Amino acid sequence: MTTHVLILCTHNSARSVLSEAMLNHWARKLGKDVHAYSAGSAPSGRINPYALEVLARAGVDTAGYRSKSWDEFVGAAAPVMDIVITVCDDAAAETCPYWPGAPVQVHWGYADPSKAAAADKMRAFELTRAAIGYRMLQLLALPLGSMESEPLRTALSDIERS
Repeated sequence: MTTHVLILCTHNSARSVLSEAMLNHWARKLGKDVHAYSAGSAPSGRINPYALEVLARAGVDTAGYRSKSWDEFVGAAAPVMDIVITVCDDAAAETCPYWPGAPVQVHWGYADPSKAAAADKMRAFELTRAAIGYRMLQLLALPLGSMESEPLRTALSDIERS
């Protein structure tokens, strides 16, 4: 059974898209039945070009990714999420919609790489991508299909602290 993971950031233009792409990339590579999605409460309508660049440099397919609203994931046609992860402090502080299925919700904060100085921006995006990729590998190492909600929440919170 597929584990569905929704990653949220306010604008869905950088950190959440990096997370979605890295989780899907590693899940495919490792043969894990996990599918990631990303969304935002106030989507910008575009993905930050630096995010696309660092993903491409890492060999991650970026076809089909787009900035989208979290409203797409609350309707009857949306997949039921097992895990919802916020990756920016603004999104973590917002009142989220009701997620059908009562997914495990955690916060994994990352500094916003788009706020780096122009000369440091590519490096900031690459460091963020690498940190996200490491956490996604830790997530995929969990026995997701057999974990109850509270042990899963604890394990995901432990990953955020590592």
